[in-house]
Amino acid sequence: MATQTSPPIMIASQAGGAPPTTTTPHPPRNRDSFNLQALGRGTSAHVRQARVLMVGAGGIGCELLKNLALTGFGEIHVVDLDTIDLSNLNRQFLFRHEHIKKSKALVAKDAAQRFNPNVKIVAHHANIKDGRFGVSWFKGFNLVFNALDNLDARRHVNKMCLAADVPLVESGTTGFNGQVQVIKKGVTACYDCTPKETPKSFPVCTIRSTPSQPIHCIVWAKSYLLNEIFGASEDESAFDHSADEQNAREIAELRRESDELRRIRESVGTPEFPRMLFDKVFHKDIARLRSIEDMWKSRRPPEPLDYDALLASSSSSSDAAAPSVASLLADGQRVWTLEENLAVFNDSLARLSRRMAELRRQHDQQEGATGPEPIITFDKDDEDTLDFVAASANIRSSIFGIDRKSKFDIKQMAGNIIPAIATTNAIVAGLCVLESFKVLRGEYDEAKEVFLTPFALGRLLASDRPRRPNPECPVCSVYTTSVYVDLARATLQDLVEDFLRTELGYGEKEISVSNDVGILYDPDETENLSRKLSDLGIRQDSTLTVVDEDEEDPYVNVVIHFQESEGSSRDKPVQGLLADRKPEIPRKPKKTPAREPKLDVGGTNGKHAAAADNVVDDDDEVELVQEGGAAKRPRPDEEQGEGQPAKKARIAGADDDGVVVVDDEAGGAIVIDD
Repeated sequence: MATQTSPPIMIASQAGGAPPTTTTPHPPRNRDSFNLQALGRGTSAHVRQARVLMVGAGGIGCELLKNLALTGFGEIHVVDLDTIDLSNLNRQFLFRHEHIKKSKALVAKDAAQRFNPNVKIVAHHANIKDGRFGVSWFKGFNLVFNALDNLDARRHVNKMCLAADVPLVESGTTGFNGQVQVIKKGVTACYDCTPKETPKSFPVCTIRSTPSQPIHCIVWAKSYLLNEIFGASEDESAFDHSADEQNAREIAELRRESDELRRIRESVGTPEFPRMLFDKVFHKDIARLRSIEDMWKSRRPPEPLDYDALLASSSSSSDAAAPSVASLLADGQRVWTLEENLAVFNDSLARLSRRMAELRRQHDQQEGATGPEPIITFDKDDEDTLDFVAASANIRSSIFGIDRKSKFDIKQMAGNIIPAIATTNAIVAGLCVLESFKVLRGEYDEAKEVFLTPFALGRLLASDRPRRPNPECPVCSVYTTSVYVDLARATLQDLVEDFLRTELGYGEKEISVSNDVGILYDPDETENLSRKLSDLGIRQDSTLTVVDEDEEDPYVNVVIHFQESEGSSRDKPVQGLLADRKPEIPRKPKKTPAREPKLDVGGTNGKHAAAADNVVDDDDEVELVQEGGAAKRPRPDEEQGEGQPAKKARIAGADDDGVVVVDDEAGGAIVIDD
């Protein structure tokens, strides 16, 4: 069918005798023309030809994928393992209620595709750590965006991008704070160049014996009681044993209690089960603790609870106006009474017992009934486990005179939830795209580390030049190389003698070779030399780390990436990618001796000298403080925002187990070890 064209537009002149003029309308503008006008011809071409990877399709990921599609990036791959939950919908705008339980990556791809049908979007509902996403796969991209919310995956992507020599735009948010960082091998600092803050842990005796805060009771219910009854026994990942040597008797008593809990575990599903568990943890254990008089000289002693008395009190106080368990659970903001917590405690135990019985039935029906026993683990979005943890923590709080919390608050604390703000995610996603333009043009000297700090007295966005790589970073200071291996016949001896000592130039140096499991070879560990690499777990895209044990002039650590080859095409079963020349492995930098402190004897009592050591120079590297998803760099000129009370640290007294307690009345997230 022929295309119809608009007729010329006749414009009559206001002057009476002048003839009307004819104008031709402008052709319609398409999406690419606007991008071309905004970005310029060169950057626009880079964007259209770019093949990029986005890891994570959550809060930042939804905003970022929309931006990438609208900007016209040629091909976008999205990787995310997670599925959509109801709690995601308030900020992850690509998802709707009907998408709950569906793959984030697949739904995000379909939703973003409608923004720009000309962009190719490929979704992978998978773990980025899967073997198929190896170094060779990462090398196929021009740029990688990290939109992740967990430390382990971010570190993995950082390592893969360094190994593949692909630039990475790292981003994160925490509440109203956000951060964007460009990472390029050998040019800027990587994600691991600055140590990250470790999750907070609590002394075991504080959790088990002397809780003083709601979080102590929540950790006890989540990481101890739930695991002892329905999960893996004795999960102590959230407990700090560094000061337990002087409490050997107490620890032995706690282990005896653990044995008693295992016997109660065998009664799951019986009518006596709720009473047995309640009597053990809320009566007998508390009575034993109360009997240790020295422990309560400066503390309020706990009050044991009687199951029958509390149940009778709950029954006698019930009337037509008393809320049912269903209505209690529906109101997440309500702080339950002690009697109401008992009702939720019993109700959640009944639900968990039925689930465990079904899991055991399915396990027994499997052929041979092999494999580990089924368990139930905590999940903040699992109502059964959350209700049990909330009720158990509140009952324990009542025993120790601690304020009870609502189910909503307990979910925030037990689930390690850091408040997510949709606007923050949108700003950070926009910054990621702006920094990506500089990366695609190769203008790393123009790249910035940008920090979103809305409560600072200065600017909303604070930018700084990229930090240089840390020469002692265990990740980016290593030398990386690749090797072709015929896995059908290559042995560890072939790798050590033909590749490491000959091609890489280690010669007679003492070296060790290790993988994620442990050391495979060192001068004292030689029994693996005759084994095939395939028998040692080496596959396509596997990695090994070589450490030079020379104390005088050692090479930096070398990371080897394996590429599988066919034996018929090569004479040797192990051969480097650059067989024609020997690579030059850098040496580890010499450590500079620490400066002796200077004494000021000029009448200042050392004040000037001490102050000089604390001055932060503009050229000094300032350590990043990791706050959940985002990293915030403290600045010398940054002052506390108005109305933002500062966090104060105090050294606890004898009553606080000798730990440093953070007085955080201003609020904020508390990170708990799982």
